[in-house]
Amino acid sequence: MSKIKTYFEETTNELVHKTSWPTWAELQSSAIVVMVASMIIALFVWLMDTGFNYVMELAYQFFNGL
Repeated sequence: MSKIKTYFEETTNELVHKTSWPTWAELQSSAIVVMVASMIIALFVWLMDTGFNYVMELAYQFFNGL
C-alpha cells in the first residue's frame, strides 16, 4: 500500500512542481496550428477520395462496355 501512496505523491509532485504548462496565448496558437493542419489533411483525404471515386467510375464504365 505504501508503494501506491508513494506513486501518487511523486506523480503529484511531478505535475505541480516540475512540469511547465503553456500560457493561454501558447495554447491558443497551438490549437490554431492543429486546426489548420487538420483542415489541410481533411482536404487532402477528400481530394484523394474524390479522385479514386472518379477513376473507379471510369473503370466500371470501361468494363461494363466490354
